[in-house]
Amino acid sequence: MDLPSIGICAAVERVRWAAWEETVTMAPRSYAAAVQRAGALAFLVPPDPGGPERIDALLDRLDGLLLAGGSDIDPAVYGQPPHGETKGAWPERDRFESELVAGALGRSLPVLGICRGMQVLNIACGGDLVQHLPELVGHPDHRHTPGTYGDHEVLLVPGSLAERAAGHRRLVVKSHHHQGVGRLGEGLEASGWAAEDEVVEAIEIPGHRYALGVLWHPEEDVSSSVIGSLVAAVDSATEAAA
Repeated sequence: MDLPSIGICAAVERVRWAAWEETVTMAPRSYAAAVQRAGALAFLVPPDPGGPERIDALLDRLDGLLLAGGSDIDPAVYGQPPHGETKGAWPERDRFESELVAGALGRSLPVLGICRGMQVLNIACGGDLVQHLPELVGHPDHRHTPGTYGDHEVLLVPGSLAERAAGHRRLVVKSHHHQGVGRLGEGLEASGWAAEDEVVEAIEIPGHRYALGVLWHPEEDVSSSVIGSLVAAVDSATEAAA
């Protein structure tokens, strides 16, 4: 059975369990479970500082790339000084994922960015971020309680990749973030907004095989079709090449 391989970019975190305290590469199990439910193999991709040749070797082994959520991105990557609320960055992960995305897009490899991953996609295309959305929108509702997902409504552009991936033009999504896209990167278009405050919730590259970023967390909703749409894009390309 020839199943597609989806790389899930791993966070770097300092964690504690039992008697141990270690720096680990990790991703919530919900990402892998969603990829597996969609019929693909899930592979964890830790930051690799080895440079372009190792990134090329890695991409040779993947059929699609999923940029997972996680900590804030180092503002130095997109040329800004840090905001006081920007915390927890791992610069090695930030640099690696930006280079990985650029390589994947250059190969027309399907790419899905989730929450932080949407922000990485924007940065990899030359865009930047709003480092603390409450200062822009006047409320903290996109991350109202640390450690929990809030629900809010999103509106998607009819006919967009975001709408096709989600299966709906209007939907209620699970949210946990305090940053968002600022200036859009080259070639990107906004294709979704939060209904309550028009924060950009989806971005995509028109004409690309599959390049989508969503600010919400579809991996936390077993009824969501977003991650399945990434796997379907891989399957479609495989069938076309056969």
